[in-house]
Amino acid sequence: MVGQKMEPLAWLRKQLDNDSDVMRSMVQEFAERLMSAEADALCGAGYGERSPERVNVRNGYRTREWDTRTGTVDLAIPKLRHGSYFPGWLLEPRRRAERALAAVVVESYVQGVSTRRVEELVQSLGIDRMSKSQVSALAKDLDETVRSFRERKLEVAFRYVWLDALSIKCREAGRIVNVAALVAVGVSEDGQREVLGLEVNTGEDGAGWLAFLRSLKARGLRGVELVISDAHSGLKDAIGSVLVGATWQRCRTHFMRNLLVQVPKPAQTLVATLVRSIFAQHDAEAVNAQYKHVVEQLRDRFPRAAVMLREARDELLAFTHFPKVHWRQIWSNNPQERLNKEIRRRTDVVGIFPNREAIIRLVGAVLCEMNDDWATVRRYMTFDPILKEVPKALAAPARPKLRKAS
Repeated sequence: MVGQKMEPLAWLRKQLDNDSDVMRSMVQEFAERLMSAEADALCGAGYGERSPERVNVRNGYRTREWDTRTGTVDLAIPKLRHGSYFPGWLLEPRRRAERALAAVVVESYVQGVSTRRVEELVQSLGIDRMSKSQVSALAKDLDETVRSFRERKLEVAFRYVWLDALSIKCREAGRIVNVAALVAVGVSEDGQREVLGLEVNTGEDGAGWLAFLRSLKARGLRGVELVISDAHSGLKDAIGSVLVGATWQRCRTHFMRNLLVQVPKPAQTLVATLVRSIFAQHDAEAVNAQYKHVVEQLRDRFPRAAVMLREARDELLAFTHFPKVHWRQIWSNNPQERLNKEIRRRTDVVGIFPNREAIIRLVGAVLCEMNDDWATVRRYMTFDPILKEVPKALAAPARPKLRKAS
């Protein structure tokens, strides 16, 4: 009897010694069972189980590679209908972008466009020499991941959309040119923030933005109520053509920079304080009243700034038609600055990209990471009707007075 019981164990040991695929399958099964149990705990009930304690439901799976001692394992990570689930105890969120950075830098090195700084960086990554075929193998999986991410269907409605562009240096036809990486970020009807798309164009002209927005629309972008962006050339017309019915909010931060150019440097601090007072009011009526008051104060001493501010009224105050709890997030592109900073941190290492595909590979990998990070945190916004109306402040902030010139 003892010998019969030992036979399966002996067979299993033999299989593990001779075939790593068995071990890899066991590791995969063990990890997926743990993730499934954790997802069930978040849902409040088991998979397919009917229970009054259920607070969420499962919504399929998404695949993610996991490098182990037994080789690379394709894990099936559970998805939730509301919110998201990511096994941070198992996977490394930053791994993908580091591989993308290595691939881009090495590709630059192989194509002969590197400098001594890039050569030192390659060595710091633990790469002494690498052939073109090795570079292609390293980038193949990343390209497929980024392609799937950029072409995925947008299955939910997005109420708010932020649009921005970053200028990146790239080699084309033997010359170094600036290309524009167009990025779109949205907040869904569930309050979750998500990266919607990425495209690399020759410039920020209207044709580029029009094509980019049409691609988002074709992938399922819908329900957009407000678009926040800078006044890029042709962007406003592209929004009106593709996102019919959506309101455009001009970024107050970018507008402030343009406005202060019209003011002498000694008076810029005072003018900036006046304009900021517009956005410090407690309700839409007070915001409009303060806007009119500031324009009147600027009219005598800084007529050009007053005209510019008066003409941009509808663009800057579009946020007042939406819930006050969202104002700080929708009246500028500042929420996207953290994302842009992370992209710049990676792209500045490369400096000059060998081609547009390398830009998409690295920037796309960074966006994949940020999207994973956002999916694992609490909701970025709430659309609960109870919270749409906020009690008025006890008193409106005092209006700064414009001192007369001595």
